[in-house]
Amino acid sequence: MSVLFIVLIILAVAVTKFYMNVPDETDSGNSQTRIVKKLEIDSDGNRVFENETGLFGIVDLKDRIIVAPEWIELDFTSGKTCIASKRIGGKLLTGCIDYEGNIVIPFIYRNIVKYEYEGFVFYVADADSDGSCVIYNSEFSPVFNRSWKNCSVNKNEVTLESEYGIYSYNASADGMIFKSASLSGEIMGCEYSLDLFSRVILSKINTVMLEEMLKITERYIEYAYTGEEEILSSVTSGNRTAFKKLFADDHKVLSKKLSKISEIYVYSKKSEDDIPHYAVTITTETEISYSDKNGELRTFSDEYKADVEFSGNSAKNLTAVEGKFRQSEPIYPSEEETQKEVSAEKHEKEKSAFV
Repeated sequence: MSVLFIVLIILAVAVTKFYMNVPDETDSGNSQTRIVKKLEIDSDGNRVFENETGLFGIVDLKDRIIVAPEWIELDFTSGKTCIASKRIGGKLLTGCIDYEGNIVIPFIYRNIVKYEYEGFVFYVADADSDGSCVIYNSEFSPVFNRSWKNCSVNKNEVTLESEYGIYSYNASADGMIFKSASLSGEIMGCEYSLDLFSRVILSKINTVMLEEMLKITERYIEYAYTGEEEILSSVTSGNRTAFKKLFADDHKVLSKKLSKISEIYVYSKKSEDDIPHYAVTITTETEISYSDKNGELRTFSDEYKADVEFSGNSAKNLTAVEGKFRQSEPIYPSEEETQKEVSAEKHEKEKSAFV
């Protein structure tokens, strides 16, 4: 995902360069170099200026034009980069240029807004195409190797939303501090949610790792219930025997149906190697159909816990290493409980017949 994100940014730069070489009807003829007004100044004495047509460029200390006045908006940043806006294909788009007019951030955004807290500077760039956003640091490198569905900033609290969850960060002198995560998903028609606040685990993982762990866990649970081998291929490319089906060796079990996910949480595990290990533990409510000693079909429900273990210190090398349920076989109802169930069923049938 990180590589794809970088490729998309590079592609966007190339596309922007192509379109910026195509004259836009609103910019034709606006090549005046007369300085009408000098505006903001950077630490080296360079200044944004406005020409007589209302477009902006940059001059140095000797009033030599170093960036041509072809920008509808132009603002200095904390580095050697300017936030610039230009009409491209009939749309006012925003990106970043350097002091030689080279594109360093593609012109694909509707706006780029600066935020600062305790000396930490970051920028939120909202894409024009779909409203997604990218967070950049003061050097205009992405803070996260991904884009976000939505972003909101309230003082020093930054809330980011993806397709899978909502994440909260605190902006501080040390950068973005991962504060909390709330994710949701679905396994075989059963919804679940995970709220994570542990400072220990949040200091070790990122959002992409967390989402990937949950997606792999979803697929493992589906494999454990259905036994479909093709599902396991999307869980691991390594040791397949480390991933166990639910009650595969109990021949009394006729069917297993996932009816509810009551709990799910993530924690850090001790490991024997130098690579961090994590585990996702999930509690499932399951309806078991089985054949009793008289050959009668019976059903009951119980909760079972599964653990899926992972290793890795980044999204690139995150690997599922094991998946299994803690119970090797179900605890069947006693003969007395079964008899009570039979009596209850008989009573209900008689009652229905009478009605």
